[in-house]
Amino acid sequence: MIGDLVTDAVRAAETNNAEQVAKAAELVVRTLRADGLVFTAGAGHSLAAVAETFYRAGGLACVYPLYHPQLLPLHGAQSSTAAERRGGLAAEVLEQRAPGPDDVLVVFSTSGVNPYPVELAQAARAAGAPVIAVSSRQSVAAAPRRAGSTLIDEADVVLDTGVRPGDASFPVDQPRTAALSTILNAHLWNSVLAKVVTLAEDAPLWRSSNVEGGDEANAALFARYQPRVPALA
Repeated sequence: MIGDLVTDAVRAAETNNAEQVAKAAELVVRTLRADGLVFTAGAGHSLAAVAETFYRAGGLACVYPLYHPQLLPLHGAQSSTAAERRGGLAAEVLEQRAPGPDDVLVVFSTSGVNPYPVELAQAARAAGAPVIAVSSRQSVAAAPRRAGSTLIDEADVVLDTGVRPGDASFPVDQPRTAALSTILNAHLWNSVLAKVVTLAEDAPLWRSSNVEGGDEANAALFARYQPRVPALA
């Protein structure tokens, strides 16, 4: 039964976001052509989606992951919730490197109402960088406002996961477990990548380091992007 729920959710997300996925891919290709960076961000369990974008076999090499240790539940569950609700953290994270006009920011946030994702989007747009939000309109509508705006209001393109408020999916009549946001975030991001490579065959993609020739193929990407992406060290 869980498999059916996941399959239905993935199919719905794919169908409902076809136009937005195309728009998101166009923004990413625009960034590639300008030799810019794809900044990715999230908090709490949305950081799983950020990890999916970064240094991943088949993923873009020009990804700059935005991160602060306080945002990761493994470093403190309650403190991670407090961190994404704290105004000003986005500015701290962007001090090292912030997106500019040649870049694009992708923010994963199911509820999309806390200061951290909202302020990231506002800062990026103020600097001329377009924003792609991977969020849930249904969840945003039900969540308490904590930032005066929402991520989807600040985004140029919205990929809607369709996740229910609270994220749980099972049992259907009274869901309380089996969160789907991680699966849907990854699927929508991979949908964007698939569209990107149809528009830009020369997109800089990582190869697995565990296949023949992988390390050699990746060496040129490290040389190109590590000076601008410290996390590639």
